[in-house]
Amino acid sequence: MTEPGLRQRKKDSSETSATPKNVTHAGGDKISSLGNLYVWVLLGAGLLIYQFPNIAKAPLRLFLGQSGRDTHLPGVRPNSVSTFSADIPKRDAVVEAFKHAWLAYERDAMGDDEYHPFSHTGSNLTAAGGIGYTVADSIDTMLIMGLDDEYQRARTWVAEKLSFDRDAEFNTFETTIRVMGGLLAAYHLSDQDHLFLEKAQELADRILPTFETDSGLPLSLVNLGLKEGVPDMDNNGMVSTAEVATLQLEFRYLAHLTDEDIYWEKAERVMAVLRAARMPHGLASIFLSPKEGRFMTASIRLGSRGDSYYEYLIKQYLQTNQTEDVYREMYDDAMTGIHNYLVQTSISSKLIYTAELNPERTGQGELGWRLTPKQDHLVCFLGGSLMLGATTSGALLHPVSVPPRLEELSEVGKRDWKTGVELVKTCMATHETATGLSPEIVHFRMPGDEVENYAASKGNMPSDWYIKGSKPGHPPSLDARYILRPETVESLFLAFRLTGDTQYRDQGWAIFQAIEKHCRVDSGGYASVKNVDQVPVEHEDKMETFLMSETLKYLYLLFADASVLPLSEYVFNTEAHPFPVFNPSFRTGFS
Repeated sequence: MTEPGLRQRKKDSSETSATPKNVTHAGGDKISSLGNLYVWVLLGAGLLIYQFPNIAKAPLRLFLGQSGRDTHLPGVRPNSVSTFSADIPKRDAVVEAFKHAWLAYERDAMGDDEYHPFSHTGSNLTAAGGIGYTVADSIDTMLIMGLDDEYQRARTWVAEKLSFDRDAEFNTFETTIRVMGGLLAAYHLSDQDHLFLEKAQELADRILPTFETDSGLPLSLVNLGLKEGVPDMDNNGMVSTAEVATLQLEFRYLAHLTDEDIYWEKAERVMAVLRAARMPHGLASIFLSPKEGRFMTASIRLGSRGDSYYEYLIKQYLQTNQTEDVYREMYDDAMTGIHNYLVQTSISSKLIYTAELNPERTGQGELGWRLTPKQDHLVCFLGGSLMLGATTSGALLHPVSVPPRLEELSEVGKRDWKTGVELVKTCMATHETATGLSPEIVHFRMPGDEVENYAASKGNMPSDWYIKGSKPGHPPSLDARYILRPETVESLFLAFRLTGDTQYRDQGWAIFQAIEKHCRVDSGGYASVKNVDQVPVEHEDKMETFLMSETLKYLYLLFADASVLPLSEYVFNTEAHPFPVFNPSFRTGFS
């Protein structure tokens, strides 16, 4: 019987007659034993290289005459790659921050949807009561951080007090990504505690009626008590692109866990409608008609109402172990559209950013598009997302090296990697404020801009970007706020995991220290800052749930050992709830 991986060579007549029969060679047994040992060594090495192909890459490159240094992609400094071991003091500092936030909420507002740290109170999203937004959003972070006491108390609340029987309207998207997503992640991380799966499925069943529209696009609101979808009349019944296209990871994972195909079919139907409605440039406007299933004339942007549509294209491809090419194709198409129409360069420091396209009528009444140099903090997810996509969808081999090398990526992968690295750099530049925190929205300067001239004359504003409406001596604009958002640290986490470059840990630590200095409330919890360019700061009495779900979780993972939730085995939903990669058992894909 032939050993695996080896082919038995058939002897010909010349070989069999070359040595007379019955002649014994001295040391013949020893030679045979050495030969067998050699075969086993080769076999073992072959199997090792098959399982871990990166082991063979460096010697092969040396043999081919390729130097290692000049084949690295941008975003990696020479001799700066970490061992990926935990930075324990920084990791534990993040754990302490989480406890400072959670224990204050638990003390003052346990079970309420939101927390107000200065007034020591909680509030709910509806008059009919809340659905434990903060608990559901935070519980998987406790499991990841090993906070067993806090987790057990939170689990008890879920078991005894969490109710979705509320005759009131909740946002379909937010309820799915925060509550349902949090419960599904808790199910996985708790070694499949069925309490969380049962609650997640109950919630999903209450949300399903929102999909009962002419097109299959879900309505923006849901009455959980009545199990009815409700149109959002504030937007004339239109639905947000990001909101309808950012339910898929959650519903598909639930389908995988329960073997109930209705969850899969409803989520996938949305993506089929979006693909059929494709706009000529591959981008998506921020509103759709739930009746007709087509894009409306509206802004095209990567900020609010647009962001997570693009995020979930690559993540749906990764969630099912890169088996659904339709999502890779939609992702590649969208990224090409972003590069062709939205990626811009600042006039001073040549920072890469993404602008918005806003519709407007020309003097002749024709529809045109105006490019606006505006970037939301929400867009800062895109840097890390592009780097992740470059090493998966844009890779020529799997897995790529860490850090990746030029020859391992396609031309599109190289483009996306470079843009991703530059966007991370730009987002860090927006943290160059008096507090070290990034504002909610920045505008980039254009030639002849009045604000550019004002900055030049005063010499006290960044040369590339500014906060619109914020001037010394005037009340801060809403753009100037920092509301504990996670997008920059999310990209830093991904960049570090994909490169090992410690610069990303250093940048994350600087952001964490700024949060500690300016957002921490001594009596417990954290609060939003009204103006990132004013010290001492003025606070808003609110702690967003995504502080514990996303910001502190991504900071913890940035400083944790890389074996914690490896990117090859998990995808994170848009609220940072980790779902395991799986091979789908359902029929997938659509034309």
